[in-house]
Amino acid sequence: MPVKFGFMLNAFRERSGHAIWQNTHRMVVEAERLGFDSLWVEDHFIQIPQVDPVEAPVLESYTSLAAMAAVTSRIRFGTMVTGIPYRNPAMLAKMGATLDVISNGRLIMGIGAGWYEREFEAYGWGFPAARQRLDELEDAVQIIHKMWTEDHPSFAGRYHSINEPICEPRPIQKPRPPILIGGGGEKRTLKIVAKYADAWNIISYPEMVKHKLEVLERHCEDVGRDPATIEKTKLGLVLIGRNEADLKAKVAKYDPDSFSEAYRVNNIVGTADQCIERCNELLDLGLDTLMFMFPDAHTLEGMQLFMEEVAPALRAR
Repeated sequence: MPVKFGFMLNAFRERSGHAIWQNTHRMVVEAERLGFDSLWVEDHFIQIPQVDPVEAPVLESYTSLAAMAAVTSRIRFGTMVTGIPYRNPAMLAKMGATLDVISNGRLIMGIGAGWYEREFEAYGWGFPAARQRLDELEDAVQIIHKMWTEDHPSFAGRYHSINEPICEPRPIQKPRPPILIGGGGEKRTLKIVAKYADAWNIISYPEMVKHKLEVLERHCEDVGRDPATIEKTKLGLVLIGRNEADLKAKVAKYDPDSFSEAYRVNNIVGTADQCIERCNELLDLGLDTLMFMFPDAHTLEGMQLFMEEVAPALRAR
């Protein structure tokens, strides 16, 4: 399988206020022009502190994806990832079907159990225990499967049920759009991935990625599934410089305290040649797709450098 690259949109180091859509539009159009295979948005209502201050602007994901679909023609897109307790799964299936139609078959449905307690509490949902959130995820993925493929689907789960809902128009992709599940929980999440997902995403250190892949393979064996049928993806960050001096200047600009040794191990900070080496190490673990955030994405430079100087070498491996 040829390596694929995803571009993750975020508000990293940007304070754009009401100009957020204009800036997002520029990045989306450029990502497609550069040849990224997929485009991803976080599904959060409050910015996560690992990315930016919580007060930073963030667009609602599904309305944003509809706008992005309208200004692109090739690139696939999805959420990284939707916390299932945020939306009724049947409504989510309908929203996904609509996006697939609007985009002429380019949706990837990214879902997970949800984790951002502050967000849950702030929006009035309360924060369910991990077991309930995982139960809701397993209910939801089955409901989405059924609503996208069956005429009169019914399902009674632990927390969510459907009683012959109509989902017309159906998604364009057949038999349905791919479903990506994010997370690395070894007992439940990876088991749900093995049973239902078309793709899986992890955010973790390289040595942990190797371990999680082994756990996923065991779950696949338990349910009688070939693990090769699941696309393995990793999300990380890239800060790329044209040379060592340029890289040093960028590290200084984008908060040098953030770029600790541990940070560099989990993400990719370097020149083009160094980025190629690090990406090859990740691909050698068994990953199929690398998804990246760029702290300088609003300038377009980092994403341009990566796709022009790094991606061709990786696609030729």
